[in-house]
Amino acid sequence: MTNTPPVCNYEGSDYQTSFWDKGGREYEDRTEAIALKRLLPQRGRLLLELGAGAGRNTPRYVGFNRIVLLDYSRTQLEQAQQRLGASDKYVFVAADVYRLPFVDGLFDAATMIRVLHHMADAPKALGQVKNVLGANGVFILEFANKLNLKAILRYWLGKQQWNPFTREPVEFVKLNFDFHPKAIRQWLTGLGFSIEKTLTLSHFRMGLLKRIIPTGILVFFDSILQWTGAFIQVTPSVFVKANLVGRDAIPPYGQDGIPLYGQDGILSYFKCPDCGRHPLSDKSEYLECGNCKKRWGVKDGIYDFRESL
Repeated sequence: MTNTPPVCNYEGSDYQTSFWDKGGREYEDRTEAIALKRLLPQRGRLLLELGAGAGRNTPRYVGFNRIVLLDYSRTQLEQAQQRLGASDKYVFVAADVYRLPFVDGLFDAATMIRVLHHMADAPKALGQVKNVLGANGVFILEFANKLNLKAILRYWLGKQQWNPFTREPVEFVKLNFDFHPKAIRQWLTGLGFSIEKTLTLSHFRMGLLKRIIPTGILVFFDSILQWTGAFIQVTPSVFVKANLVGRDAIPPYGQDGIPLYGQDGILSYFKCPDCGRHPLSDKSEYLECGNCKKRWGVKDGIYDFRESL
């Protein structure tokens, strides 16, 4: 196995219930829904949802024929299965973002919402996304903003040591990172992405405001202010829409004339995350790599590429 940065694992977590359902996050959830509607293509063939968790955002990708939900936590994917129900529209994959088990150029679009802030090596993770997107693929990225107004004020008042104006990420809690907007733009453009839109969210993410002002009012004004992201980004959360323009179209056939995707169904999506071999052999309870002989588990509708059997 190739050495990769540490992973923030939500295995066994009740994150969906404790943080979203009962955590007073309706305001944040509704503003994210508005941002996704504004940024996502109206339709597409295949979308990769990176860090899908329990599938909170998955129903919002209605224009896509099929959605691949990827998360490192198997229990989060099991919760997503319960939420979404049985459907050929959804494919569930347990895998490391740093070692994506998909053939190059597979996806029309990808989303990474509330995930990059767990990436100790964000450029490496973004590079993996680039590899699996097709030519002109759309990437919707949300990142936690280091240059937020609260951090700026705390720094000026001497209540915070780290400088929000510098470009390096800040790890404020173990495996929780904030990023400078200019660093994000630099990384994306360096990979061949063209940034099409930038929206700012959570302008009113304050406990007091959320307690005294009706959620609908906060959401309404936040939705108006989202467009200011084109000029300034000082909110806790920033959404970016980027198009992959720096690559040629991927030929539809791989080695030995085998279809890279589509004609062989879901199995043809995958490559070995260790050696990169495609295709993998279907052995019912696992997928086997013909090159390195690694075996990757398949159980209860979840393809598991975290560790070989």
